Amino acid sequence: MRKETKIKTEVDTDYGKYSIVLEPEKDMGGYMVTAPKRPDVITWGKTQAHAKRMAKEAIECSVEGDVLVAAEKEGIVAIRKQRVTA
Repeated sequence: MRKETKIKTEVDTDYGKYSIVLEPEKDMGGYMVTAPKRPDVITWGKTQAHAKRMAKEAIECSVEGDVLVAAEKEGIVAIRKQRVTA
């Protein structure tokens, strides 16, 4: 039986290139993806191509979230939290 290993690659985002790691997911199939320089990014994809697309989206959301939080701290924007009722 062949041991599946981690795949280290890069993904192009709107904010530059980011290194990502694709790891075969034995329970669900597909690949779990992490981005070493964005520790809040963990995603999954059915194929390597899908995993890379999901990583691109997750990294961009992470960067944009950081920018928004920084802008709120500077008083540039106000994030309004809405109450959700079921």
